[in-house]
Amino acid sequence: MLDLAWIRENPDAVRRGAERKRIDFDVDELLRLDEERRSLIRLQEQAKAEQNALGKQVATLQGDAKQAALTRLKQMKASVKEHTEALAPIQSRIDEMLWAVPNPPAEEVPDGDDDGANVELRKVGEPKTYDFEVKDHVELMTGLGILDIERAGKLAGSRSYVLKGDGVLLEQAVLRMAMDLITERGYTMLAVPVVVKEWALRGTAYFPGAEEQTYKIANPTADDEDSWLVGTSEVSVTALHGGEILEVADLPLRYAGLSPCFRREAGTYGKDTRGVYRVHQFNKVEQVVVDVADKARSLEHHKAILENAETMMQRLELPYRVVVCSTGDMGRGARCKYDIEAWMPGREAYGETHSATRFHEYQARRLNLRYRDEDGKVRVCHTLNNTVIATPRTLVALLEVHQQADGSIRIPEALQPYMNGREVLRPE
Repeated sequence: MLDLAWIRENPDAVRRGAERKRIDFDVDELLRLDEERRSLIRLQEQAKAEQNALGKQVATLQGDAKQAALTRLKQMKASVKEHTEALAPIQSRIDEMLWAVPNPPAEEVPDGDDDGANVELRKVGEPKTYDFEVKDHVELMTGLGILDIERAGKLAGSRSYVLKGDGVLLEQAVLRMAMDLITERGYTMLAVPVVVKEWALRGTAYFPGAEEQTYKIANPTADDEDSWLVGTSEVSVTALHGGEILEVADLPLRYAGLSPCFRREAGTYGKDTRGVYRVHQFNKVEQVVVDVADKARSLEHHKAILENAETMMQRLELPYRVVVCSTGDMGRGARCKYDIEAWMPGREAYGETHSATRFHEYQARRLNLRYRDEDGKVRVCHTLNNTVIATPRTLVALLEVHQQADGSIRIPEALQPYMNGREVLRPE
């Protein structure tokens, strides 16, 4: 969400931002409604002021003068009521538009319609060449006896999977390595709820817009609101301090959430149907930063959370590239977003494994997440987030990159302590 006063002062920036993001947003309509709202508020306040003044005078008047004052007082009460009733639908429409206004992208973000316009910043590591026929992760995991898609489909439908034996151990090893890395760097681990109220999704800017991608838990009784399953612990972690005023001395907050994640993958019928690349449920360690409203500090945090993720990729010895997402591939709330894409030999392509995003005030304003600065002034925070690691997509890259001719998998050196010293996973 953007500050309405800022929009009023910078309509061209908002208009251009919406155009760059390919999002239809009528800035002029918002400003027209805002002017109508402010005009009604002025009339309402004038009527209230006259009403209050007359209320004080009535007791001192007599006769016709008192009757005239009482008549006028009745008119002012009716006028206040009329203006209040007229304000309600206008304010409701303004609020609705403010939930939907896009955050203008940073100037360095490339323009484009979708991920085809993303710009590569760097590549780290070279894709390996193999002197044998490369297998994809499904063949490898089947040979290792660590994957069961058929029975998972019977249990839960398409885009489901069961990890078995060493597959579970490998996934947990990767997650644990990520937790150790991020805690070494000063982040506090959180195990957060994955069932949340709608305000948390609206506050983190997933709603409106991502409802069809999100699993809803309908409440069958009227005593509580519906809940939703999160697609990332970013929602729970970022919303944790929603509605609070933090002390500047306690900032920045550096959190990392461990959770399962749930996504409906609506609209992806027929896309990435093989294996576990695109699934409905996965596990992730997500890093979140909450800090003061300082653009330079946000930029430094963005570099840091990106570097944390890159360190994970390097420790897993995975070739990857970093891209800056185009305006059409960064969502409504992002100011700037970088993706990390790991090389996946089975796809003969890079596949997205991480997204690092800075929002400035956009999420925090929606969450009413604020802090008190050194001068005692209450201000809106800045927020950022990025994946530390997500499975099973990282497992796809890990297994395919480190495969050997006999179908075994070499375990990267940094991961071996988390696998009880094992160096290789061998087929059954």
